[in-house]
Amino acid sequence: MLFVILSIAIMVLDYRENHLDAARQVLSVAVQPIRVAVDFPFAASAWLMEAGRDRQALRTENEELRDAQLLNRVRLQQFAALEAENARLRSLMDSTAKVADRVLITEILSVDLDPLRHRIALDKGLRHGAFAGQALLDADGVVGQITRTGPLNSEAILISDPDHAVPVEVNRNGLRTIVVGTGDTTVISLPFLPTNADIEEGDLLVTSGMGGTFPRGYPVAVIKSISRDPHQPFAAIEAIPSAALNQNREVLLVWSGEQLARNKMDNTTEQEAGSYSATVGGAPN
Repeated sequence: MLFVILSIAIMVLDYRENHLDAARQVLSVAVQPIRVAVDFPFAASAWLMEAGRDRQALRTENEELRDAQLLNRVRLQQFAALEAENARLRSLMDSTAKVADRVLITEILSVDLDPLRHRIALDKGLRHGAFAGQALLDADGVVGQITRTGPLNSEAILISDPDHAVPVEVNRNGLRTIVVGTGDTTVISLPFLPTNADIEEGDLLVTSGMGGTFPRGYPVAVIKSISRDPHQPFAAIEAIPSAALNQNREVLLVWSGEQLARNKMDNTTEQEAGSYSATVGGAPN
């Protein structure tokens, strides 16, 4: 009871006179380390939790940035491929703009894996106007010709196939001959020129237009080597194809003016025959 009365008296005295301020300040300084020690576990726990959240946020942000960077790199690869494809297509169109009357870009679907059968499958067929024997070009020269057509696709033979031959002429002097495939996409041969033929290394061979398959004037090959044996009737001549036979993804179907005129005449004849049949069939008995 005495302590209660004493406490009340001290509180009243301090309230009126503020005699205990100095003692309170001393005690406040004295207990500050205790207060800090008591609060430390809670403060440390809060700091660790906040640091953990920041670390997780940084890790998440880092993963998102890494994923975004990977996606952007993939997109850049696609853009580079599209840019290269556009360049190839522009080159194809520019190479024939002043020569062929009509061209159509076709994509190579597959390549025959037989080393002696240089055949390719194309994504254009009869519905697109393709026909057997039609010439194929790329941006640099003659690729081959169509051998078989279907409604929506076709098969073609390359000039490097051993079973294929192209009528050509030497661009320098007009000397005509035939080049045949060797089974090697990097070399074709000229087996029918005599040893005294006027032909030199570096001569450009172009299509002669003979036979009506290949329009005249397209690059076919450049003479690589000539071997003349006086004891043999023909020279051994090799040439490098102008076209990139083993690198193309797209090639051109070509219609010459003569072929277009022939197709137009055939269509007109078929239409006239159909009209005549309809007229005769509808006549009264």
